[in-house]
Amino acid sequence: MTLPLDDICVVEIDSWMAAPSAAAILSDLGADVIKIEPLTGDPMRNTTRPAKINGAFKGYDFQFDVDNRGKRSIAIDLGSGPGRDIVHRLCESADVFLCNLLQRRQEKFGLAPEQLFTTNSKLVHATLTGYGTDGPEAWRPGYDVTAFFGRSGLYDSMRDGADGQVPMARPAQGDHTTGLALVSGILAALRLAERTGKGQVIETSLFETAAWTLATDYGVTAVDQAPVRRRSRQQQIVATANRYPCADGNWVVFNMPEASAWPRFCAALGLDHLLDDDRLQDIKGRFDHMAELVETVDAALAAKSRDDWGPIFDEHRLIWGPVLGLHEVTADPQAEAIGLFPTIEHRKHGDYRTVRAPMRIRDVDTTPQHSSPRVGEHTRSVLASAGFDDGTIDQLITDGHVTEQEA
Repeated sequence: MTLPLDDICVVEIDSWMAAPSAAAILSDLGADVIKIEPLTGDPMRNTTRPAKINGAFKGYDFQFDVDNRGKRSIAIDLGSGPGRDIVHRLCESADVFLCNLLQRRQEKFGLAPEQLFTTNSKLVHATLTGYGTDGPEAWRPGYDVTAFFGRSGLYDSMRDGADGQVPMARPAQGDHTTGLALVSGILAALRLAERTGKGQVIETSLFETAAWTLATDYGVTAVDQAPVRRRSRQQQIVATANRYPCADGNWVVFNMPEASAWPRFCAALGLDHLLDDDRLQDIKGRFDHMAELVETVDAALAAKSRDDWGPIFDEHRLIWGPVLGLHEVTADPQAEAIGLFPTIEHRKHGDYRTVRAPMRIRDVDTTPQHSSPRVGEHTRSVLASAGFDDGTIDQLITDGHVTEQEA
């Protein structure tokens, strides 16, 4: 089967999750991704929660696997001249160089755009940073919790009420969103390089990607400079666009901002008497009494479990969703129907489930190609494909400029 990027080679020098996640998606789309790691490996390896299982996969690093599946790994000492020479040689025939290296490290290792363009004038040079490459905080290091959620205003805007506690994001939410932005930029730059024959420099950052996720708010705030209103459940504008707990402690969320949804909402919950309440005849009246309404709706929903309420909501044509636990989503029939958690094969341990990137192409299988590599697993084969003979490869290994590890 032809894959969209099966003629594209990506050389990747990065760590943790944001930039690696972009390279993983490129691999899913068919690209040959060569992950260059330090001799000790990406620091992300073996630092995350192990799966609570026994058997062949006990201790396997599934979270690292998500962002590194389908790649080839070569372990190189970038601090040595021969190590840097290997990277430059790989970039000579690559289509994309992808990194999250700070500027000083790009320049130190000869990996800045102008340095690599001298040997590959059509290369797409892609950099992911925390805050961008211009301005007073250019190249400032950042993680998604600091640059994506904190600095962007996202955490503050998500407080439950004016004095609500700052929430805590789950691992790599900002990283993976920014990875998608980097993928889109790379695809556009590849098209431009193809049309012009000239190398392209692209970048994105955690900070600006987060601002884009808040673009609906910023469309106004950028004009009036007014702080965003942080509303608790008791301060929401519309009762039919709020979240509520059910009898079993599970929550549901509704999003029906139009006034016409109010009668259906009341009928579904057995609250028809509210339709005759003179105080609640329009959205303004319901807003003025939102705290009381929330209490009333909470009490009504406490009569049944979330799953018992579901068919009733559907019968009354309510737009709602269950607030599922992650463990529930992995068993969700809808997730199964769209192939959200495909099964791939590990070369030694057998089959396991992973997470698919959020894009599908009809009649094209973009399921991850294979599991993540071990550190330096493909060192010898990558060097051989770059034209190094066996004797030279053996000497590079002996001298400690590269390392290899069996699959």
